[in-house]
Amino acid sequence: MTHESTQILELKEEIAQLKKQLAESEELIKDISAPIIPSIVPETILVPITGRLSPERFEMIITRILNVSYQEDIHTIIIDFSAISEKEICELDVFGTYIDNMAKAISLMGVEVIFVGFTPSLTQIIVHSGLQQILEVKSFLTFRTALQYLMQQRGIQFQNIQE
Repeated sequence: MTHESTQILELKEEIAQLKKQLAESEELIKDISAPIIPSIVPETILVPITGRLSPERFEMIITRILNVSYQEDIHTIIIDFSAISEKEICELDVFGTYIDNMAKAISLMGVEVIFVGFTPSLTQIIVHSGLQQILEVKSFLTFRTALQYLMQQRGIQFQNIQE
């Protein structure tokens, strides 16, 4: 084998290793982009949404939520948009449509979806999108309020534990 052939072989191996690392990094980013947090309310998870929201990212988040819902015994998903402002949304004119698609997909799985944390500007964007059925989805200002609602619905109460 010539020196050039050896170098080419080494470069091919390095490229294969870098592609593997890139795939692993992309998978990690997917997991981090929509963290799934168990709630104190049984069969309920919280999904805090942060970062830039592109159409591709919305699809990735929806897919992740649906997969977790299918694999685990989830009855309610609380999706928190508190960290999202207009500047994080790539396509403002279709933001309401993505929210609606998310709600419909989760509902088709038989899972209740609750949205929390919409700012006044995001609320206006969603209302101006013209989607009437989005108003049927439960939404609350804060995660705490949503938890209080769920606890009341399920007859769960906090109890003081004394030592």
